[in-house]
Amino acid sequence: METATKRATIYLDPILHKALKLKSIETSRSISDLVNQAVKEALAEDAEDLAAFEERANEPMLSYDEMVRKLKIDGRI
Repeated sequence: METATKRATIYLDPILHKALKLKSIETSRSISDLVNQAVKEALAEDAEDLAAFEERANEPMLSYDEMVRKLKIDGRI
């Protein structure tokens, strides 16, 4: 079963477009496929970041000075 696709116009830096064309040739995949995969990965990474923020939302806030002091105590700096 094929999924429906939407057409969009994007403007790429010429060097980026050339790199995409070369990768497309080397991998036997279309530029659209490469761009779709990159966008999906970027959105998935954003979702992971948002989930991490939500998990830590109730943690107490530390000042910069407190954080530096804690890093020194832990021997990290």
